[in-house]
Amino acid sequence: MLCTTFDQTHGEYGAIWEAHILRLVIRLLCLQHDLSHTRNPCLLSLSFQIVQIGAKVMLISGLFVSSGCTILFGLLDRVPEGGTFITLCFIIRSVDALGFSAAMTSSFAISAKVFPNNIATVLGSLEIFTGLGLILGPPIGGWLYQSFGYEVPFMALGCFLFLMVPFNIYILPSFAADPTKDSFFRLFTRLKIVLICFAIFTLSSGLGFLDATLSIYAIDKFDLSPGYVGLLLLGLSLPYCLASPLLGIVSDRFPSTRPWLMVLGGLSTATGFWFLGPVPILQIQSQLWLLVFMLGVIGFSLSMIAIPTFPEILNCAYENGFEEGLSTLGLVSGLFGAVWSIGMFCGPTLGGFTTQQLSFEWAASVQGGLAFLAVSMAIYLSYYTHFNTVSPASTLMTLRMGNSNYCAKLLALTSTTSC
Repeated sequence: MLCTTFDQTHGEYGAIWEAHILRLVIRLLCLQHDLSHTRNPCLLSLSFQIVQIGAKVMLISGLFVSSGCTILFGLLDRVPEGGTFITLCFIIRSVDALGFSAAMTSSFAISAKVFPNNIATVLGSLEIFTGLGLILGPPIGGWLYQSFGYEVPFMALGCFLFLMVPFNIYILPSFAADPTKDSFFRLFTRLKIVLICFAIFTLSSGLGFLDATLSIYAIDKFDLSPGYVGLLLLGLSLPYCLASPLLGIVSDRFPSTRPWLMVLGGLSTATGFWFLGPVPILQIQSQLWLLVFMLGVIGFSLSMIAIPTFPEILNCAYENGFEEGLSTLGLVSGLFGAVWSIGMFCGPTLGGFTTQQLSFEWAASVQGGLAFLAVSMAIYLSYYTHFNTVSPASTLMTLRMGNSNYCAKLLALTSTTSC
């Protein structure tokens, strides 16, 4: 993202402050609400209330609250500095977290409710707009901030969100649902769901890490201007935007490919982060073309992980006795959003600390190691579960016959073994 319009040095606190403000503006325009520590309990609690409140009412209320808080946040530059400013920042962002959590939880549940047989396709199509936000956010946010100041970007985004309220009131139907006795604790008793949640965590933490550190690294390492840094991030967002709908179609038409997509996506993500720096032990000189290429690899591989995860968790829940309805959709969407938020919190925090103590190269290597760990755990547990549920005679016969489909069967186990 655009880091600053000034020549930034470590001693120029004014320029650094302006850079932080500009980054915050751009993140909001990209709809990258970094409210993780507040959103986690909100997402979990609201998923239980989606039946009582109603998915449509929850979505509309969330949009209304989030739009109002975004506008108010743009007015905070008029507040006296000190304790009052900090307190109001926390209060407004916390209330915004509640509204955003309500909109996020209900939107995922509504999408899965309306399109039960094409969940991955719908989510992949929605990720087009996430990619567009990442692509258009930096230039639009930077232009609004430089041309009109701090307040206008927040006002523009807040008003746009507010316009979505009457639009959704008119367009969306009402959804009836019965309460459920199921809980998140029951979801977490399934090993497959735990592994998928860890994969979601590695995905969001990687994005959060890049958001917090990549722009500063690119400016310091390659002496790029803020405009070129914005173009550099197209290498990450453009492949993600283009690949998501295609992978969604593949995931829905060929459900057996979902484990393959997540495993290959995890391996590609690990490789991309290891060569992003690259890892210092490889003794490869960092070059701009290699950085751009690895960003493209990471963007494409992250879409391979993100798209199949939601329908896989949902299918595993249904196969283990969860009721098919809006209540279960709310549980799954709340779980997805909560794990995503934890990653978006840990990625910038731990990644920024590692970058400060060691270097960007080592911090990126840690992110690659997390992705590789998720893949290794999935393969090991699939291997372990398979050989503890299949008879020794059939296993020996499979090995002797050299079944070419054995690896695929090992990764795409039935629900009785993998879940």
